[in-house]
Formats: sequence, C-alpha cells, structure tokens
Amino acid sequence: MSTVEISSILDNSKELDRLKKEQEVVLNEINKIHKKLQTTPEIIEKNGEALLLKLREYYVQARDLADNELSVSNTLMAQLDTLMQSAAGQRKKIEVSEPKKKRMKADSDVCRHSPATSMRSQLDLAVSLKGEQVAARVTPDDAEKDEWFVVKVIHFDREAKEFEVFDEEPGDDEDGGGQRTYKLPMSRIIPFPKRNDPASAPDYPTGKHVLAVYPTTTALYKATVVNPHRKRKADDYLLEFDDDEEDGSMPQRTVPFHKVVPLPEGHRQ
Repeated sequence: MSTVEISSILDNSKELDRLKKEQEVVLNEINKIHKKLQTTPEIIEKNGEALLLKLREYYVQARDLADNELSVSNTLMAQLDTLMQSAAGQRKKIEVSEPKKKRMKADSDVCRHSPATSMRSQLDLAVSLKGEQVAARVTPDDAEKDEWFVVKVIHFDREAKEFEVFDEEPGDDEDGGGQRTYKLPMSRIIPFPKRNDPASAPDYPTGKHVLAVYPTTTALYKATVVNPHRKRKADDYLLEFDDDEEDGSMPQRTVPFHKVVPLPEGHRQ
C-alpha cells in the first residue's frame, strides 16, 4: 500500500465531504422556497416565474452535486477494492471494526441505488429521473435469475417510494408485443452515468464485475472489465461479457461509459 494511494483516497474522501456539505446548503434553500410556497401561495401570482426558476436552479444544483457524489463514491470503492486485493495477495489482513463495516455497507448500498445519503435527497433524485433511461430489475425477488433492462421512468411516487417505468423495446417473446409497464421499488433501479458528464462514470479496476448494455440491445448483462484505465473519462469501456452459450466463448465488446453500472450485490444470472 503506497503513500500515493492513501493520499488519493484521503483527497477523494475530503471531496466527498465537501459535496455532502454543499448538498445540505442547497437542500436548505430548496426547503425555504417550499415553505414559502406553502405558507404564502399568493406569491406565485406576484413573483411566481422568478421564484420557480430559482427553485429549478436549486434542483439542478442538487442533481449535479448528487451525480458528483456518486462518481467520487464509486471511485473510492474502486480504490479500496484495489487496495484490498493487493493486501490479500501479500497475505496482509486489513482489520475493520464492525461499526465501520456497517457504515461502509450502508454507503455501498446508497451509491448502488442512489447517490444521496439522506432519504430526502434520495427522493429528490428519484423525482428528477422522470423521462430518463435507467437500469431496472424487472424480475421478482423469488425468480431463479435476475433480468435487468433499460427502461424509461414515467413517474415516481414519493409516498410509496415506487417507480413507474416502461420498456420501450420489449423482446419478441413478450406478451402483447408492445411496450410493457412496470411498478418497481427504489431498490430495483440504478441510474446510469450522465451522457454529458463523463466524470460521473467511475474507473472500474481490472476484473471488476459490472452490468452493461450489450451492443444493439436494451438488455443488461454481467460483464468483466478488461481495460481499467481509460485515457479520457469519455472513452468507452472494454468489457468481456458472460456468455450463456455452450461454446464457452467470452465475447469482448466496447460499451459507452453511460451504459455501464455497478453489478448489484447478490446478482443471480
């Protein structure tokens, strides 16, 4: 474990803390406007357009900060994975206290399903995904294997904490042959990195398992990262897809950064 690696982790940790503090400031401003709209709704008639534009600006800031937090969090997890693999190879043990393990798992779950740490910011992010394409597990919990597809968010119910999504390109074997709609809990949705924000895409280490959209399809398959270090954030990933065919071939494909998400824990294929 080199000093440079530890220094990089500490720098990213400080950046993560800074982003969280900025999110708190923005959320406070959003709450102030919400309260003003609730207590004095007549303000809409007097200065409604300016106030709503300001509120939208705060929403955009909150979304961008959440995206950046996700990127930094994923980078930290990738760095920690690399360090732990290196330590295991040298037969060194890294002792982590139980409270810290719980915090690390909680952070991992948050980053996997939503970049925000508080329930309020998670819900705000979920609302902002309306009209966006996301990765969604459409199979029930007791299914033999997990099936993930690229779907579009129609609506998010804050009370039920449930997404309504639809599959824009269902397979030929789907009943009815048309667009299929699903209602899914937050735990079955993973946002993609932003197409116009390459920095939101993490640098996965070699051998890291991910879910990626196989070229020319809308289905997500388990794949293994082949090239860990892209020259630019906007570069494609080179991935080796798992093959269900009996010939045992493992096709390698390039996949855009905004079509790759972390492999969910407990994924069944």
